[in-house]
Order: sequence, then C-alpha cells, then structure tokens
Amino acid sequence: MSAALPEAVDYVIVGGGSAGCVLAARLSEDPQVQVALLEAGPADSSVLLHCPAGLAVLALTGQANWGFQTEPQRGLNGRRGYQPRGKVLGGSSSINAMIYTRGHRNDYDAWAAEGNAGWGWEDVLPYFRKAEGNERGADAYHGADGPLHVMDLASPHRFGPVFVQAARQAGYRENRDFNGPEQEGVGLYQVTHQAGERCSAAKAYLAPQRARPNLHVITGAHATRVLLDGQRAVGVAYRHGGAEKLLHARREVLLSAGALLSPQLLMLSGIGPATHLRERGVAVVHDLPGVGRNLHDHIDVVQVVDAPHLGDLFGLSARGVVAAARGVLEWRRHRRGLLTTNFAEAGGFIRSAPQEPIPDLQLHFVLAKLVDHGRKPVFGHGYSCHVCLLRPRSRGTLTLHSADPMAAPCIDPNFLGEADDLRRLVRGFKLMRQILQQPALAAYRGREQAASAAARDDAQIEAFIRAQADTIYHPVGTCRMGSGPLDVVDAQLRVHGIAGLRVVDASIMPRIVGGNTNAPTVMIGEKAADLIKQGARATSSLCVGTGAAVAA
Repeated sequence: MSAALPEAVDYVIVGGGSAGCVLAARLSEDPQVQVALLEAGPADSSVLLHCPAGLAVLALTGQANWGFQTEPQRGLNGRRGYQPRGKVLGGSSSINAMIYTRGHRNDYDAWAAEGNAGWGWEDVLPYFRKAEGNERGADAYHGADGPLHVMDLASPHRFGPVFVQAARQAGYRENRDFNGPEQEGVGLYQVTHQAGERCSAAKAYLAPQRARPNLHVITGAHATRVLLDGQRAVGVAYRHGGAEKLLHARREVLLSAGALLSPQLLMLSGIGPATHLRERGVAVVHDLPGVGRNLHDHIDVVQVVDAPHLGDLFGLSARGVVAAARGVLEWRRHRRGLLTTNFAEAGGFIRSAPQEPIPDLQLHFVLAKLVDHGRKPVFGHGYSCHVCLLRPRSRGTLTLHSADPMAAPCIDPNFLGEADDLRRLVRGFKLMRQILQQPALAAYRGREQAASAAARDDAQIEAFIRAQADTIYHPVGTCRMGSGPLDVVDAQLRVHGIAGLRVVDASIMPRIVGGNTNAPTVMIGEKAADLIKQGARATSSLCVGTGAAVAA
C-alpha cells in the first residue's frame, strides 16, 4: 500500500470494516484508479486479532472497540445497552465471533419487493459466492475461490455436538449447511478462519493487496465531515495525528463506517433531518429526514449453566489455566487446538411457533459461562445459550449528541418497543430451555443459574428478559435503501439529493437479515464495487461519445 498520499484520489472510502475493505480491494483492481481508505482505528497487528480465541481477551480489555452505549432503554427497565463496534482495520470482522451465515433468501426478496431492484436473493447470491472461499468446495450456493475464507472449525470442541444432539432430542433436525438450500435446523457453524487464524475482511481483502501503489490506507484517521461543493461530495475532512486534514475525491466519497457512524457523519456534514441538525448547531446542507431512522438490531437473551466438573470447557480455574497454556503452545506451533475456537461453535435457526413460515429465532451455544458480553472474568466452568429474535419489529434512532465530531452518537435501538418482539422472545426462551434440558445435556448435571432458573411462567420470563436482554451486535438500517420519503440511499446506494456520495455498509439494509450480519455486509461491499465500476464505465462511455460527436 502506497505511503505517499496525494492531495486527491478517485475514491475516498471512510471506514476500514467489512464493506470498506472490500471496496478498497475491488476498486483498486484498476491500476489507473487511485483509492484511499480512512480507518479511525489502528492497523490489525495484535496477535489477539488473529488468534480466534483472542476474542475473549478483546472483550475483557475493550481493545480495538468503540465500546458505545445506548440511551436508557425503556423496554429493558431503563438500562443502557452495550454497543461494541470494531475500531481497527477489518472493523467488527476483526473482533466478532467469526460465524458465517447469510440470513434467509426471503430477507433479500423482501428488500427487492420494497422497490430495491437488483437486491433479491437471486441477485445477491452471485456476490456471496464471489466473496466466499469455502473449504468444502463450490456448488450452487457456495464459492470456493473468493477472498473470504470459510471453513468448518479445524479443532472443534467435543461439547458442540452434545448441544446438537440435545436439539435433535427436542425435535429439531440437524443442518450441516445453514447457507444452503434450507436454513432451518441445528448444527455446527462454519467460520471465517484460514489456517487456524481469523479471516477478517482486512486479512481477506486488504492484506493481499499491500503492494498496490494506487491503494492508500491511512489508520488513525477519524473522519469529521464530508466536504461538499453545493450538492456534490468532493472529499473528506479527517483528524490524523492531532491535526485536521483534507482529502479530495475526484469521483466519489464512499461511507462504510457502519450503522452507527455512517449516519453520524452524514449529519455532521449537514445531511439529515433539518430540525435535528439545527438543534445541534449543524448548518443544514440537505434536509434528508431518514438519516438515522430505522435503527434496529437482534435483541438477545442468554441462559447460563454452571457445570464446575466440566473442566475442559472454557473458564477460569487451575485446570483452565493449564489447558489455556497448552493451547497457546499448540496454536503458536501448529495453528490448531483449543485456541482456534470461536466459542459459539454450535447453534441453529428455529421457529418460535409452528405457524411461522421461516425461522424467526437463532441460537448460539457458547462453550463458556458468558456474563456481561464477556467483559467480566467468570470463574469456574459451564456453558451458555443465546436466543435472539431475527426480525424484530421495534425501530429506533441514531442522532447527534452534539456537533462535536469526536463525540459518540446518541444510540436508541428502542429494544422491545413492540410487544410482539417480547412475545416471540419469551417463546424462544422456553424453547431454548427445553433443548438445554434434554438428556444429552442433562447427563452432564449442569445447573441453570438462579437468575433464569427462577423464571418459570411467562410473566417471570418477561421480567428476566427485560432485566438481562441486550444486543448480539448486529445494528442495521440507519441509512435505509429505498425510494420512500424516509429512505437515504437508492438501489445504487447513492445518497438521495447529493451527487458523488454513497453509503456502503449494514446501515443500508431496509430490514435486518435473519442471521449474523458480517457475511451480508461483505456481500454489500462486493455488489457496491460492481455498481460503482459500472457507473464509472457508463460515465466514461458518455464522455467519449460526447467528445466524438463534438469532433464530428
């Protein structure tokens, strides 16, 4: 990657996360095109980012993480929720649990049905396949030679299959491929790993292109506003090394800062709901009322089981420390063993009620006792199970606390704002408990922790959910794609009313997908890169044709 940064490039990309890394790699494939990628965080050099089990230490320390909090959530007894987002090259793909799922085909067909031509399942599947390098090989649903390496866990823990067996005893079918013909069922997750290491978007897309002289990656660069010439984006202002700098874009500015920071940057630049911007002291350039609206996320609740006699599960104990030390040696020497876990090795997609047409709940089975998002050390051994609501009806907002570009945004997901969300989560909690009580798991004599064990009837379960539920880290929707009055970008991901500006990340999702959002965000980056290239070719052809006509 070139160290000499010119005053202007063709494309300025804000955010080196899952979509931004894809854009940087794909757009710089043309050696005639100059691309700059601005990332507020550092380079992805820490071993904790590459060792899969390092995510546990990252959670404890808050390293490489924006570590935002929500506004007090009325649906969660006034609690502030935790909103971790990756602040490092690779973004959240550098700190997540590496689960590779795409959602349900109906999710994308619903996007297209809302007027977003080109975003139906058959339209996006080729981009999933293009991105994917699956060790199982290529087929109608999978790619084998894409940059994002996907594989079965190299050293799976013995206890993940125990959960799968328990779920089968509860009546659920086993599914070896959640991204194949059918999503429903239980099984072991595939992960974004390669050769025993995390395969983040940075490792998949940026690392192989470091020698390109036309690709400029600037870390520690906090974007503060989009530079505008009238109603056209012409560059980005950013803080780097304590000074404000400007970088101009000859063609386009591409915002890939994520569902929490892309809308914030639009509003800081004067693009957003006019009344709110004026209240925060921001001069209005373009009144776009949908910016920051439609925030939604997968609300999730966890049941924890104490099993002190299961010392080979992850936990703090003398036995656990010895096992971890051995795991470090094995990982350093062979890139195998205990430290290749993503902790959430098993799970599945189920229906909260038989009449549901497709799965509306997701399970993540974790080989450790998970408390407070892993931010607190937990002594002893045990396991946890998450159940999350895949398509919540609740919608919240992302707004500005102030005009200070270094201040965190005001995040209000409005969790459980709709009664239907709570009803489905209650049903999901009961189904999760049924699985955990099946003979395959009951044989290990674990004991459900008191906080959830006391929740027996629906009212008690509702109270437990309100006291304990939080995000499972998939915020989307704040720069919604569509053509309605509250939509922010069109189906080409161009910001309505502003030329030369697109948003390319999970914020454009009209509705959240039914699964983990990393793979869909990579897909969005792949599709956007093609849209941008097609637009550039069309413009070039028009210019050539016009020139020829003038010459004639």
